[in-house]
Amino acid sequence: MQVLQASQLSLAEVETKFHLSQVYDPLFFPEWQSPLPPLSPTTQQWLDQVKADFLALAKYPLHEEIVKLVVLAPLLSLAGLCRPPFLPSAEQPVEVTLADGDEMIRGRVDVLVLHRHLWVTVIESKRKGLDVSEALPQALLYLLTQPNPALPAFGLVTNGSHFIFIKLVRQDGWYYALSDEFSLRKQSNDLYTILGILQHLGEITQQALAA
Repeated sequence: MQVLQASQLSLAEVETKFHLSQVYDPLFFPEWQSPLPPLSPTTQQWLDQVKADFLALAKYPLHEEIVKLVVLAPLLSLAGLCRPPFLPSAEQPVEVTLADGDEMIRGRVDVLVLHRHLWVTVIESKRKGLDVSEALPQALLYLLTQPNPALPAFGLVTNGSHFIFIKLVRQDGWYYALSDEFSLRKQSNDLYTILGILQHLGEITQQALAA
């Protein structure tokens, strides 16, 4: 069996190997577009500080671990994804075997948030200098291994300054869609929206499992 590293695969290779199809219909992924409740002034101040901290550090070369520390950690905490019933896990090993059994793909999830074995979000971070789309192939691979394919899986990829949400669904095949790209380079603070979407995905997860 040939063993491949997830980080070496392109998006086209992942789509081909796992028969993935991208959906462009906005109705397929409404969760990131849902109306979000307003944030408290205190939360907005926290997010403004997170953005300011990152932009100050972004003038220097940043390792992806710093991206996690400065941006992802406060986002997950404020979204309520760092406490029960959610369970964050870091550097989770993942193996995916193709249907014909000829190839195995190995990798590690940067940050995984679990709720009763349901993957809420796979967060694949990259060094600040890399395009955020470079993380999409790995994130999709990891979402494919979720233990409950009957429910949608959601992901988030970021390089610290740019963010894209992913939805993966199994419906007689695998289909995925992407959100718009959010950026900390805007005058407004997109972290407000990113936090609201993370909170919304957490709520969706709990409601789906309670049904």
